Amino acid sequence: MYLKQFEIRWSDVDANRHLRNSAYIDFMSHTRMSYMLEKGLGHQHLAKHDIGPVAFYEHMNYFREAFPGKPVRVSLQLKGISEDGMYFQFLHNFYDEKGKNFARCEMMGGWINLKERKLVGLPKDLFEKLESLEKTEDFKILTKEDTRKKSEYPQDL
Repeated sequence: MYLKQFEIRWSDVDANRHLRNSAYIDFMSHTRMSYMLEKGLGHQHLAKHDIGPVAFYEHMNYFREAFPGKPVRVSLQLKGISEDGMYFQFLHNFYDEKGKNFARCEMMGGWINLKERKLVGLPKDLFEKLESLEKTEDFKILTKEDTRKKSEYPQDL
């Protein structure tokens, strides 16, 4: 399992003096980018293909509070990917200094062509690097329908 460690900084804390919800998202994003950089999926590599990641949703579950002064570890696992790599789903878990899980998040996203602004599949070399991430026990091959399950579209006026 890929793990990234963080220190909770003063700027990561909200008015209740615990880790703010947007800091969780920052830590998860940093964890994903660290993994991608280590696997050769950094900005330079993505720029060669003119693609970038886009988030569809992030569903958080909080179990316990986290406070400054103790390290936080964030895991990253692949929960799903489409056959062409266009869609991906990650699972993040947050652990305290004793290894206790205090939050979990499922994140789904896709890849867009930055010129056309349309979803695209991953080139084979990038797909293989992303697909090599440790998979969850309930890993699945994603379809377009999977990207719509948790969303309700607003009605136009």
